[in-house]
Amino acid sequence: MDPQVKRALISVSDKMGLADFAKGLVAAGVQLFSTGGTKRYLESNEIPVTDVTDYTGFPEMMDGRLKTLHPKVHGGILCRRDDETDMKSATDHGIEPFELVVVNLYPFEATVAKEGVTDAEAIENIDIGGPTMVRAAAKNHRFVGIVTSAEQYSRVLEEIQQNGALSMQLRRSLARDAFAHTASYDAAIARYFAEHDGAAVFPNTISSAMKLVTELRYGENPHQRAALYVDAKYKGASAVTARQLNGKELSYNNLLDADAALAMARSFDKPAVAVLKHNNPCGAAVADTIADAVRKGMEGDPLSAFGSILGVNREVDEESANYLAQPGLFVEAIIAPSFSPKALEILTTVPKWKANVRLLETGEFGRAPSGWVVRPLTGGALLQDGDVEVDPEEDWRVVTEKAPTEEQMRDLRFGWEMVRHVKSNAIVLAKDEALVGVGAGQMSRVDSVEISVEKAGDRAQGAVLASDAFFPFPDGIEAAKGVVAVIQPGGSKNDQAVIDACNKLGIAMIFTGRRHFKH
Repeated sequence: MDPQVKRALISVSDKMGLADFAKGLVAAGVQLFSTGGTKRYLESNEIPVTDVTDYTGFPEMMDGRLKTLHPKVHGGILCRRDDETDMKSATDHGIEPFELVVVNLYPFEATVAKEGVTDAEAIENIDIGGPTMVRAAAKNHRFVGIVTSAEQYSRVLEEIQQNGALSMQLRRSLARDAFAHTASYDAAIARYFAEHDGAAVFPNTISSAMKLVTELRYGENPHQRAALYVDAKYKGASAVTARQLNGKELSYNNLLDADAALAMARSFDKPAVAVLKHNNPCGAAVADTIADAVRKGMEGDPLSAFGSILGVNREVDEESANYLAQPGLFVEAIIAPSFSPKALEILTTVPKWKANVRLLETGEFGRAPSGWVVRPLTGGALLQDGDVEVDPEEDWRVVTEKAPTEEQMRDLRFGWEMVRHVKSNAIVLAKDEALVGVGAGQMSRVDSVEISVEKAGDRAQGAVLASDAFFPFPDGIEAAKGVVAVIQPGGSKNDQAVIDACNKLGIAMIFTGRRHFKH
């Protein structure tokens, strides 16, 4: 039989929804126990509450560090109602059982996210009593319900009002959430210490603190289950936290492409657009206006751009929306800092795909944040810095007899920024600061060159080429028909042969000294 909820212990930092929840508990005949700020909050709302210090006979001390760490509190949470020894100990020592514990923890993550927070402030916001009560109640969930989120209030109150008790199914679900909550909390603390400890570049253990956002329809393929999680610590623009203004539910693949489109578009200071298909760009451009960038980007590979996902680093305006809404064009999603009211109206009313296009508003992009990138492996993971830093142009060297012109340099800079986002072996052709050809993910660099030239067609004439890694042989240069300048890391034992091939063909070439593989 489910235990009747007679006593509830409440200690929360976030008071959202607490007053109504507590009033509902009292109306259902539940006696409330609390302390500190939570007790004062309940009293200010004229909700009857018993002070924990009156119950334990032991005062708060040490600036509130010591409040609920007492045998009469934890005995009331942990005692097993079907164990004679436990219940005799409770009776002998005046311990009252608690059937409900309501706790959310000190706002550690919100505290450390503040500008200029001190180490002392961070440490004071490490909760001790709260996680102890949460874990105790979750462990003893056969007899105790543990509430750790305001989102759980309505369901808990509904069952108590209907039955005077919580079902085992609900108590088990609450316990599962509670252990996940304390694990996430501890992971955030561990991550703080790792990031602020200069003793080692990499932590001894990796702790993840992700919260479920939603289950997805399926993963990369319909037979695969999938879900979306959010990193509560990340505060910048992202596909995960973007506000969806229109369109169907985002799929697993939509989110992957939106994330990649965002990464590409935010790489540029000028108005820029990235056009994504299957996590590789089929078009990209920068221009003086976002509308011109959109047009140039979509013209990079019009066939592949059908059904693409766009990353736009400026507000999508009316002119951009009118271009995208013309007959014959179709986009799956657009991720952008914002959409003007007129652009939003056009994109959601004019084209045939108006009801389906997913419009994701992120707020200002900013440059990509630095941080670790984790790649799962079977049985482990790889951890590395993200490849987001701008390459120092003072390290670049012109290694050929011919130097690039100013116009070619603009295209080389654009191509070099784009090639880091393309799966290796990566080759991109650029012209007029727009992508005109891409060769991605090939086992041979020559194959990538040939594919990019074929994609570019006539536009390869006068284009520049960017390669994410060195050319091991001159054949890659010889396959770059029509290309007038090349940018690549250099570093091959055959560099001189590659330079000689460029000189023979009248091609300018720059060595950057830095590789940008993306496996």
